[in-house]
Amino acid sequence: MHIVALDVCGERSGLKRGQGLAEARAMCPGIEIIQADPAADKALLISLADWCDRYTPLVALDGENGLYLDITGCVHLHGSEKALLSDVLSRLFGLGIAARGAISSSAGLSWAMARYRSGEIAAPQQAEAILSPLPLAALRLPLEAIQTLARVGLKTVGDIIVLPRAPLARRFGPSVLLRLDQALGFEDEPLSPRLPVASLSAERRLASPIQDEDDILELTLQLARSLKQRFEEREEGGRLFELVLFRVDGKVFRIRAATSAVSKDPERISALYRERLQAIHDDLDVGYGFEILRLCVLKTERYAVVQEDFSGKSDPARSLSAFADRVLARFGPESLSVLVLQESHVPERATNFMPVSDIARPAVAEKPDLPVLASPPSTRPLRLFRHPERVDAIAAELPEGAPASFKWRRTTYQVARAEGPERIAGEWWIDGEDALTRDYFRVEDADGRRFWLFRDGLYSQVVISPQWFMHGIFA
Repeated sequence: MHIVALDVCGERSGLKRGQGLAEARAMCPGIEIIQADPAADKALLISLADWCDRYTPLVALDGENGLYLDITGCVHLHGSEKALLSDVLSRLFGLGIAARGAISSSAGLSWAMARYRSGEIAAPQQAEAILSPLPLAALRLPLEAIQTLARVGLKTVGDIIVLPRAPLARRFGPSVLLRLDQALGFEDEPLSPRLPVASLSAERRLASPIQDEDDILELTLQLARSLKQRFEEREEGGRLFELVLFRVDGKVFRIRAATSAVSKDPERISALYRERLQAIHDDLDVGYGFEILRLCVLKTERYAVVQEDFSGKSDPARSLSAFADRVLARFGPESLSVLVLQESHVPERATNFMPVSDIARPAVAEKPDLPVLASPPSTRPLRLFRHPERVDAIAAELPEGAPASFKWRRTTYQVARAEGPERIAGEWWIDGEDALTRDYFRVEDADGRRFWLFRDGLYSQVVISPQWFMHGIFA
C-alpha cells in the first residue's frame, strides 16, 4: 500500500506521495490512514465543478485534483478579480474544503501559483518574475524530467529561463520548453469546458433562498421573459432549455426540457418546467433552498414569423406541439412516437416508430434524400400485422396461384376472389443470400372479408412446399 494524498501536516512530517505505508508508519507512528476512494474523489471534483458554474460557464477539469475557471468577461459581475477569488476560496472554506487558487493570464501560470503562491493575482508582465523562484514541478513536468534536470543543477524555473533554448530542447526534449512557454503565456493552451456553453442564458441571484415550487416557476417565467427580446433580436427560438438550480449548500440541479417546435413564448417555457418539476418532484431535494436560478438555451433554431389569421392564430400546429411538449416533459422523450417511412420494400420494415422530436417537420428515416418506393395505398391493408402469422393454405394453384381456401386462427376460409401476385424480392443485404421471394395476394372470402396473404418463397427456391402467412386485413 502506498500514499496517494497528504494533508499539510503529513507534508510537514516529511512524508511523500508514492511512499510505502510501512515506511510512513515508521517515520510517523501516529499517522492517521484513510482508505483511498478514487470514485468518490472524482464525484466530489465534478460536484465542485458544478458549483463553480455560478462564476463562469467555462469550467474545465484539471486532472484528479484541480479545476480551471475561464473568468473572461465574468469579473465585472463580482466587482474585481480579487473579490472573485476571495469569494471562491471563502465559500469553499465554508463548505469544509481548504482550496488554493490564483488568477493569471495563462492556465500554466495559474496552475503554478495555485500550488506555490495561492491567493495571488498576476499581471501578464509579472509571469517571469513569479515563476523564477518556483521549483520545476510548477511547470507540470513529469517526475523523470525533473530528476534529470536536477542532476545537472537545474532546480528552479529561473534556472532554465536564462538558458539557450536550442541546447535545452536538444538535451531534455521539447516538453520542457512547451511547458515553460505555456506558463509564460507565449504558447496558447485552450481549455475544454466539461459542459456545452449555452448560446443564451439568464440568471437571477436571490438575497433569500427559495424552496417553494411555485416560486421556482415564477422566477423561471421571469427569466424566460428576459430571454424573449434576445430571441427576437436574433430571429431565433429555443428547442432545448436547461434550468440550473444552485442550492445554498453547493448542490446543483440541472433540469432539461425540450420542445417539439421552436418556441420563444415565456408562458410555454414555464409550462414545460411545471410538468418537469412535477415529474421529478421526489428527486428534487430543495434542502435549505436555492440561491441562484439560471435558465440556459442549449439549442436554438431560426424562428419563422407567420402572419396571424382572423382568429388570432398564426400556427395551426401550435396546440399540437404544446400538447406534445407537456406529455414529453412529464413522461419522458419515449412517451410519444410517430410513424415514419423507412427504405425497405418488405412491408414490416417499410415503416417504423420514432420518438416525436419535431412537430413542425415530420420525422424522417436515416437517409431522407433517397426515395422511398411504396405501392399505392389501395393495395395495402388497413391493418398490417407487426409479425406475419402462419396460415395453412389448401389447394393452392401451381406455380403462382392463390389458395382455394386457408385455415387461420382455427377458422377455415373459402376464397371467392383473389388478386395477385405482387412479388417482393428478399433483402439479401439484411437476410443473407438465402432470402426468399414473397408473392402477395389480396383475397376475399365468401362472406366479403378481405385478407392479405403471401407465399414465402417460390416453388423453385424451397425443397418442400412454400409456407403461407397472413400479413394484414383490409377494411
